[in-house]
Amino acid sequence: MLTEEQLIQVRRHLHEIPELALHETQTHDYLLKVIKEFNQDNLEIRVPEELPTAILVLVHGSAPQRTISYRTDIDALPVTEQTGLPYASHHPGVMHACGHDIHMTVALGVLSYFSDHQPKDNLLFFFQPAEESDYGGKRAYEAGVFAGKWRPDEFYGLHDNPDLPAGAIGCRMGTLFAGTTEVNVDINGKGGHAAYPQDANDTVVAAASLIMQVQTIISRNIDPIASGVITLGKVRGGTIRNVIAGHTRIEGTIRGLTQKMIEHIDHRLQAVCDGVAASFGLEVKLGLNQGGYWPVENNPELTRRFIDYMQQAPDVNFIETAPAMTGEDFGYLLAQFPGTMFWLGVEDDSQLHSATLTPNEDAIQKGVDAITGFLNYRMQEN
Repeated sequence: MLTEEQLIQVRRHLHEIPELALHETQTHDYLLKVIKEFNQDNLEIRVPEELPTAILVLVHGSAPQRTISYRTDIDALPVTEQTGLPYASHHPGVMHACGHDIHMTVALGVLSYFSDHQPKDNLLFFFQPAEESDYGGKRAYEAGVFAGKWRPDEFYGLHDNPDLPAGAIGCRMGTLFAGTTEVNVDINGKGGHAAYPQDANDTVVAAASLIMQVQTIISRNIDPIASGVITLGKVRGGTIRNVIAGHTRIEGTIRGLTQKMIEHIDHRLQAVCDGVAASFGLEVKLGLNQGGYWPVENNPELTRRFIDYMQQAPDVNFIETAPAMTGEDFGYLLAQFPGTMFWLGVEDDSQLHSATLTPNEDAIQKGVDAITGFLNYRMQEN
């Protein structure tokens, strides 16, 4: 079983070798090396051909009634690190700016514990590539990775949180992370000379109208007590001041706390685009890409058990948290399997995706202890 000192060294090495989605080869090899040093008596390791940087480890239980799965993400972000740490990223322009090095280390700590203490139920550990982009959870599910004995009955996973005290566990009933939809709008009209607008069809004017109308979707179509976001963060049209633009592109994002809400916002956005097309007599093409970033909707029954345990565990600092409008592709897996996602506090002044993120390593052992305690508790239940 890995000691706290060993866990910290593992985390620091992982921090040095961050890799982008679907390119996590060095990370994958290091994880396999660490896992193969554990007691192998009850372990079964699988590297799926369909997703070659992923790793699945099945811990065979002594009297299994179910298979409980635990997921960690393994990819990093295209961020240039500015922490000044002696173990800073060795890969220029790539950093574990979302704390996935912490996630992996905690998962390894939990796995090392159960390699030495055979669980009652089967435990499935999923080291997942491509969380930050390319929808790794969805890819794994659609590739049939979770079939047969590799199919979980329930799924758990964490995300680190710099706003919570180091080692604290945060969770809530209902949605923890919002779902997201990427928005691309292409407006096609007719370019022309700025002095002769009657001979053109100005897509910049149409885009301005569309942008203003989109603001009414949240304010007039969504329950004020609920939460939804549309942000149009990029607009590009025209090439020079005295030419009317024949094409304008708008890019943005939709966030919602339930899949139903996201689909409602998607529908209303399509209606706005159709209306602008009709009003201005031009073409408005709306592209919506939801990918695998569904809302992280925690299962009510399993989450109540999880929270009850964390609240009564003497060594756990449990904090009930509000939902976050950020996305997490674990939501896709929770739409397929019942389960719970929760926060692990890492207490830092910098935020996730920041070039200066420096998680407090005191959180690692506390996270391992809290999760192993919960899993042992869960396996005592029918």
